[in-house]
Amino acid sequence: MSHSPAPPRHITATVTLACLGVFVSYLPVVGVSVALPVMQQALNASTAGLQWITDAFILPTASLLLTCGMIGDLYGRRKTWLAGLALFCLGCLVCLTAGSVVQVCVGQALTGIGTAALLPSTLALIGHVLPDPAARARAIALWTAALGLGLTLGPLVNGVIVEHASWRWIFLPSLVVGAVTALAGAVVLTDSRAERERHLDVPGQLLAIVAVTGLVYGVIEGGSAGWGSAEVVLAFLLAALALPAFVVVELRSPCPMLDIRLFRSAAFSGAALVMALTLFAQVGLVFALSEYFGLVHHASTWDIGVRLLALNGFTVVLGPLVGRLMNRATPGLLLVTGLVVGSVGALCVNLFQAGTGTGEAALVIAVLGIGIALAMAPVTTIAMDSLPHRLAGTSAAANSALRQIGSALGPAVFGVVLTHRTLETLPGHLAGSGLDPADQGEVLGLVSHVGIQAGAFLQLGTPEATEQARAAYGAGFTDALHTCALVGGAGMLLAAVVAFAFIGVRRRVAAPGKRPAAVS
Repeated sequence: MSHSPAPPRHITATVTLACLGVFVSYLPVVGVSVALPVMQQALNASTAGLQWITDAFILPTASLLLTCGMIGDLYGRRKTWLAGLALFCLGCLVCLTAGSVVQVCVGQALTGIGTAALLPSTLALIGHVLPDPAARARAIALWTAALGLGLTLGPLVNGVIVEHASWRWIFLPSLVVGAVTALAGAVVLTDSRAERERHLDVPGQLLAIVAVTGLVYGVIEGGSAGWGSAEVVLAFLLAALALPAFVVVELRSPCPMLDIRLFRSAAFSGAALVMALTLFAQVGLVFALSEYFGLVHHASTWDIGVRLLALNGFTVVLGPLVGRLMNRATPGLLLVTGLVVGSVGALCVNLFQAGTGTGEAALVIAVLGIGIALAMAPVTTIAMDSLPHRLAGTSAAANSALRQIGSALGPAVFGVVLTHRTLETLPGHLAGSGLDPADQGEVLGLVSHVGIQAGAFLQLGTPEATEQARAAYGAGFTDALHTCALVGGAGMLLAAVVAFAFIGVRRRVAAPGKRPAAVS
């Protein structure tokens, strides 16, 4: 079924509000991460607790995206978009009044649920008013730039707030912008639904939640409780059982939450895997670099935000250019180029030392940021163009779900790597630090008990001993950062190989009227 073209003014308003929606949803992602050192001291949180503050947002987002995409198709994308903003604002309000790690996690979970409703609805709203693939590619580039703007401004705004007020106020800007955006959308947006009848897939949703939550819980708790502990083994077992069960249920369901047959499209499958791998590396490196600048360089929250500015800032600056390039070159070529450049940037983090200057660090982070900027809009466009137009909501939800699963695993895996590698290399650095054995044992015991956050308040009996201890800790942490760089670089390089194999570099933006055939 075709629909009449939307008026230009309505198209502009819809794209603007869709971009505002994704901007709001991504404000807290890195913004909260750079405030973690301050929150750790204020709330006396462990390393695992800090990872949960991050993943309490990402887990419900990843788990509920597909269902929210279906709800939007079924009941209306505008309603889902508005409900997402309402839940997002409620979560910010809970965090504003938080006095414990648990309450922050509850608030983060609510904002995560809201984001799960926002992300697929924003892309589906764009897909509905812009059926022309070339125009949609340009709009998706703006959508990606808005995402990058949220990731860029979050740390900077939060840095200013934390410098002059309580960490709780970092959630106020998101609350205000979210509320204003919701009011504008309630007046301006018109609704749209899928053109075929759909039903909620409760068994599929429950299995998706178990699989995603079990996997991330196992990774996070495995680093602290031990990989052989009963709870960690049980979490991985549940995830291993839930994933194949989810596939079986979806294949048999008359109205699946995620039609597994969609993965018959090589471009869709490749884009999904590339999205997960890229966000795994990107968000994981943001987590690791934020901790490095905070714990080794003892940078303020504002300084951390400035140093990470190039990582997401180039997505904003280059967004319009990438949108035009996709119509002149090919999205696949831009995607592979961006992933290779990004992997080079990630691997260059191996050049960092405990005393690396801001200029050298900014140059390396800029290379990583340029790679990500070149890759994000093309991979989103490829995912949206690889399926029939009627499946825009499903495509957007699946695209965002894989994005969030990668984002959830990034901090979880990189947090474990940072902790284990720091503890593994620290004794050697302490032995050569000049500290006496008693002080060495005190430092190692503190880091073993508290985790890597011990670097924020490492203090010994004399200034000289404290300086020696901090130097040894910084060297050990930097060794751990190098391992994270290898993991992140390898992840992006693998994503480039997947993109080349499944998508290729010759695939152009689909011409109008040449959408892929329906999946039978």
